[in-house]
Amino acid sequence: MKAAVARYLESFESTWRDETPVGSVRFLSVDTESTGLNPARDFLVAYGAVAVLGGEILLDDSFERVVRRPFNDANVTLHGITRELSQKGAQAERALADFLRYALDAVFIGHHIGSDIAMLNAAARHFFDLELKNRSVDTMGLALLLERDGVLETPEGEADFSLDGLCARFGIPPHDRHTAAGDAFLAAQVFLKLLPFARRAGRMTLGALSEVWVPKES
Repeated sequence: MKAAVARYLESFESTWRDETPVGSVRFLSVDTESTGLNPARDFLVAYGAVAVLGGEILLDDSFERVVRRPFNDANVTLHGITRELSQKGAQAERALADFLRYALDAVFIGHHIGSDIAMLNAAARHFFDLELKNRSVDTMGLALLLERDGVLETPEGEADFSLDGLCARFGIPPHDRHTAAGDAFLAAQVFLKLLPFARRAGRMTLGALSEVWVPKES
């Protein structure tokens, strides 16, 4: 597992820059499911990720792991993880090492991706004394940024920037919602729907796309 961490860190020695064209970046749409929302006391129970490169979702470049747990509670079952699946899952440290080996220096995308990164960082610190180095783009923040840019119009009364709301707006069927792999695939589709609007706004470098949305002061 030390080799996985070393390889992960090495991948950042020559990685994406602010001026890198968006089409050249290996993005990973990432979703994690956990026992709760508090990284200090809750645990990862599943990982899901799929790569996006050159404006396409690469289904053959994807990742899914269920983490082994001795028992299930209602919150774990919500994510479609049965007791049998949980007990057959990967040991938690191994699952994280596999994810690092897969992710390398990819730029993470996801809806409220900060929550997923917080959970991943908590696990990385616990097992490997490691802080993740991956850049990220939050699909909700990007949608709000593009609305502020004036390229993404929001119909009156339809200002729903949740994952469900954006899927509905773009006609994306919410298949496998609330599973790690399913939500990662949905966020990847939303991201692709947002890219043409980013192009109109001139946000075609990683730095421009990664700008953090900050609400205007009223």
